[in-house]
Formats: sequence, structure tokens, C-alpha cells
Amino acid sequence: MLHQYVRQFGEKLVRRRPLELRAERPRAYLNTLDLVAMGVGSTLGAGVYILTGELAKVRAGPATVICFLVAALSCVMSSLCFTEFGAQVPRSGTAYLYSYVTRGQLCAFIIGWNLILSYVIATACVSRAWSYVFDNLIGNHISQVLQETFSLQVPYFLARYPDFFALGLVLLLIGMQVLGARESALVNKVFTGINILVLIFIILSGFIKGDLHNWKLTEQDYTLNTSGSSDTSSLGPLGSGGFVPFDYEGILHGAATCFYAFLGFDSIATRGEEALNSDRSIPSGIMITLFICFLAYFGVLASLTLMVPYYLIHPDSPFPQAFLHIGWDAARYVVIVGSLCALTSSLLGIMFTMPRLICAMAEDRLLFRGLAWIHDCTGTPVMAIMASGNLADTSKIRI
Repeated sequence: MLHQYVRQFGEKLVRRRPLELRAERPRAYLNTLDLVAMGVGSTLGAGVYILTGELAKVRAGPATVICFLVAALSCVMSSLCFTEFGAQVPRSGTAYLYSYVTRGQLCAFIIGWNLILSYVIATACVSRAWSYVFDNLIGNHISQVLQETFSLQVPYFLARYPDFFALGLVLLLIGMQVLGARESALVNKVFTGINILVLIFIILSGFIKGDLHNWKLTEQDYTLNTSGSSDTSSLGPLGSGGFVPFDYEGILHGAATCFYAFLGFDSIATRGEEALNSDRSIPSGIMITLFICFLAYFGVLASLTLMVPYYLIHPDSPFPQAFLHIGWDAARYVVIVGSLCALTSSLLGIMFTMPRLICAMAEDRLLFRGLAWIHDCTGTPVMAIMASGNLADTSKIRI
């Protein structure tokens, strides 16, 4: 008898999910343009304004553009898997659902909870980053008021005060998602469009004010900057100079980091049930997203390394300091606006994805069944959206 129970339990753990469509589905509103806007918004987040500076300064120099090319080709291989699954399995859940179909229930349960944890942490971090950037823009008044009013006696690695501004931002986005997929997609397209316009401005600025000599720097140039600068600690390493100052090893190290800059296209696959003609729009949306993001990263890195010698790039705020270097100090406000729009698009992409994953797991009875309820009027998983928002808001207290 015990052997039979153990066998039945083991069979449940490796049971694979059949590929039938559910009767209660979200409404299909999203076309290919909506999916591309969602993927670009999730991928071109704050990393394009911060990650690029550190990579160019200490990893690969001007050859960082090659790093992004190598990473983009690697992501194309990964995206082909997503497009294949997305076309064959037009359901929400991405890696969770795919692992359930191919590997079984236990593997899907572990992957699903890992994804939920990563989405919760990402939502809390991005919303806090949005609050931090906006607070810096207005002179740190928000943080000063919150610290004086709600100061917390907690260890140094936890938040010193509850960030109610970030909380309000997440609640606002929750309400927007409850209204429906069409309204959320429209807002996402607006912020993504502004972000792309800012990136185009940065690219054009680099080509106008850039100097090709910054791709052919020598030790003599480095010595002149060292002797002419009072703060030599801010200078990065020279390497061997030229276009590839840190050899091909630096390109490979940079490409390994750049790969994570393309993560976000998988959010398209979570909208299989809300996509019109999903067997064509999902593969097309993923490939177009990767192409647009590669062009944006390539152009931004090229303009940055043309405007400023790579060893003078500021790792934390590369573009504001680059515009200061060429005498366009006012342009840094354009960069801040782009950063806020990029963070908003990234946050929208995360908060679009997490409720669909929770809804898919609830439908499979790996979470509470009520979380899979779809609202009749809006066609959105309301309970899953509320649950994901509550998890993210709670985590802000600890981040």
C-alpha cells in the first residue's frame, strides 16, 4: 500500500500538462505593435543609461558595441526557443508553462516560484529606482520628508524609511492593469516611444559632437588626461588603447554582461492569450524587439564612446557627464526624462508578466484557484494583479 502511494505521488510530480485551451481566457486585444512596444519597454530599461557606462569604461572600451552584437546573436538563439514554444503553446506562463509541458509538475512548480520571486524583487527595485531618480530631480525633498516622518530603526541593509512614493506608483499601475490590456498597452507605448526618442537624441548628439579620435586613443592621450586632471582616481584603465583596448577577452567578458541587457523579450510570450493571431504575432514581436534593442544599444554605445574617451566615462551617470563634457549641460534633463520613461516601461513590463504567471499557476492548482479569476468586463486576471501588487508593495519595506 505504501509503495502504491509513493508511486502515485511520484507520478504526480512528473506529470506533464496537456496542451488544451481553457474555456475562460483573457480577451485578445494586442497586435504585433503592442507586443513589440512591450518587449522594447521591458528590455530598454534603466540599464541602457547606466550599464553602458561601466561596460565601456572597464570592460571593453569602444569595442562594447561588438559585445552587444555578440550578446544579441546569443539572445536570438534563445528567442528562437521562445518563438517556437510561443507559437505552439498560445498560453500565459512562459518558462513555467514550457517546463510544465516538457519536464513535469515539480520542475514547473520550482521554476514558477523562482520567477515570481524574481518579479517581486524586480518590481520593488525598479519602483524604488524610479522614486530615487525623481527625488534627485527635485532636490531630494521626498526622501528628506519621509526620513524625518517615518524613520525606521532597522539594520543597514534594509530600507531606512518606507517609500510611499514608490508604493503609490505601483498602486497606480495596478489600477491601470485592472482597467484592461488595451489601456495598459497604450500607456506602455507612450512611455516606450518617449524613451526611444531620448535614445535617438543621444545617438544624434554623439554623431554630431563626437570625435573619431576617441576610438584610436594612445598612451600619449592618456598621459595628457592624467596630467591635466586633478582627480586621477576617476580615470579608468587605458589597456592597450585603440578600438579594442582590453583585447578579445574584454569583449567576451562584456558580452556575458550584455546578454542580461536583452532580457525582457520573454514578456511577449506571456501574452499569448491576449495576442491577436498569436502564432504569428509572438514570433514576429520577439524578433523585431531584439533587432530594435540591438540598434538602440549599438547606437548609444557608439555615441557615448565618440563623445568621451572611454577611460573618462562616469560609470554611474555616463550620459549626463558626457553631455557636460561636450558643453551641453542642459541635455542632462532630457536624459533624466528618458530614464524615468525607461523605468516606467520596465516596471509596466514586469507587472504585466507577473499576474499572468500567477494566473497560469492558479489555473493549474499550484496556487489558490481564486487567483485565476478573469473579470467579465475587462478580461483581466484581477485577483492575480492584486496579489502581485501586494507582494511587490510588501517587499519594498525590506529593500
